[in-house]
Amino acid sequence: MTAPLYNNQILRLAASIPYHERLTNPMASVEKRSPVCGSRVAVDVDLDEAGRVAALGMQVRACALGQAAASLMGAHAIGRTPAELDATRAALTNWLAGDGDTPPEWPGLDLFTPALPHSARHPSIRLAFEAVAEAAALASRDKAA
Repeated sequence: MTAPLYNNQILRLAASIPYHERLTNPMASVEKRSPVCGSRVAVDVDLDEAGRVAALGMQVRACALGQAAASLMGAHAIGRTPAELDATRAALTNWLAGDGDTPPEWPGLDLFTPALPHSARHPSIRLAFEAVAEAAALASRDKAA
């Protein structure tokens, strides 16, 4: 028997997205949209002097899976480097595509195991991770310039 795609943990996360306010003057902002389902995530980031995410703001308009993924991303993005965020984004993409038996090393991503056979749901799950990785990379490039 397979686990349900939407369960209480997913729904709880979807209802408790941290950093749900956009930043006033962010170092970088990125908006991602899934053409498959129309889910959208906008992410703002500020980096500290060490180049780690110091502040995060999000606007999430997505299905419960996309909201839950944004919640997990937001809960653990502060203090991460752009390289760490990009590595997690790549690992999540690969895992959802079937390249690997275990979810990426990011707290809670195992909750999306029931979504693995549902490829139409994958873009929504990836959105927040794609947006934060891209925003952090942009902020890092701008900071170095």
